[in-house]
Amino acid sequence: MQGKLIIFSAPSGAGKTTIVHHLLKTFPDKIAFSISATTRPSRGDERDNEDYYFISKEEFLHKVAKHEFVEFEEVYSGTFYGTLKSEIQRIWDEGKTVIFDLDVEGGLRLKKKYGNNALAIFVQPPSLEVLVERLTGRGTESEQKVSERISKAAKELTYAPKFDVILKNDELSLACKQAEDLLLNFIAS
Repeated sequence: MQGKLIIFSAPSGAGKTTIVHHLLKTFPDKIAFSISATTRPSRGDERDNEDYYFISKEEFLHKVAKHEFVEFEEVYSGTFYGTLKSEIQRIWDEGKTVIFDLDVEGGLRLKKKYGNNALAIFVQPPSLEVLVERLTGRGTESEQKVSERISKAAKELTYAPKFDVILKNDELSLACKQAEDLLLNFIAS
């Protein structure tokens, strides 16, 4: 059975994860989170099999060779992220719409693959300066990693027009409400 997918993409620090978590709490009977696999170590209080599937680079590449991913990418040097085909099917088997929190390129690849069955939403931060403040304020990564994310974010902001919808996150509560409306309208269509 093929269902629907809702993809939230944005540069790191734009607020996509916060918005996705809000939607998951608001609509637990309609949507389920697609847990990505990654080779990076967990940050803060992230949990394996809940926030990500944390696996070794060797295991990740083995799954790539067996065509177990619907999409994957080396997002940062030596750090891979990907969406397992089995993860999407698990959620569809529950009768729910799959919701994603993905980097920009992964989000666009999924949209291309699933076409009209996918809604691709780009979360637009107020400015690059606000992103820098958010990323440095996290305190979860090294200065080098923050610098990499900022450099990548500047490039990712140029991808916004390629998405179905640009959701401006100037005020979080308003962005969450708009995301709710987008989700309900897409599921009902």
